[in-house]
Amino acid sequence: MLPPKALLDALSAHASRLFNGETPLPRSEFEAQFKALLQSGFSKLDLVSREEFDSQMAVLARTRARLEALEAKVAELEARTAQDATPPTE
Repeated sequence: MLPPKALLDALSAHASRLFNGETPLPRSEFEAQFKALLQSGFSKLDLVSREEFDSQMAVLARTRARLEALEAKVAELEARTAQDATPPTE
């Protein structure tokens, strides 16, 4: 993976070549080359798809809910244990 500055510099250099070309490119050719340039840059980054991100967020939310339920159960059991361990005062 390239450092962010190096990636931006490389993208900038390639984009400059597209914009400052000797012969003007037709719009469709320019768009295709620019899209390829961006895809090339993005492929060098450590990115995930939106679907993968949403999937991992759902897993994380379920895990947090289970953890909170377990923490509540442990607190309840600890309170019960502490109550049972305390001798009655009469």
